[in-house]
Amino acid sequence: MVLDFGKLEGLVPAVVQDAATGEVLMVGYMNAEALRATFATGEVTFYSRSRKQLWRKGEQSGHRLRLREMRVDCDSDALLVRVEVLGPGVCHEGYRSCFFRRLAPDGAATVVAERVFDPGKVYGEVKQP
Repeated sequence: MVLDFGKLEGLVPAVVQDAATGEVLMVGYMNAEALRATFATGEVTFYSRSRKQLWRKGEQSGHRLRLREMRVDCDSDALLVRVEVLGPGVCHEGYRSCFFRRLAPDGAATVVAERVFDPGKVYGEVKQP
């Protein structure tokens, strides 16, 4: 089976899930090179759309993601990346998961998790969405 990198300008979405708990941690994008690097190193590598380059999760923070299993969806255009989390969290805002806000029907977002690390100490100034 070959992944279809053609639908999103050479990228496929990669949903990252904790292999032990099933918690969804983040979503990133991979190109063919990032996928090869992930399999070669055993540490999850993404393609940064903003920086237009590869980045290995945890390069700056040390909060790495060790690959446990990779799954592909039925259309061959999305990945489920099951990982072992090496560090307290994966979100650059200091949370275990990037999915730390609940969205209401009116569009309001409420924080529903606790920070597990100080992002200022790890990254310096953090941009808020």
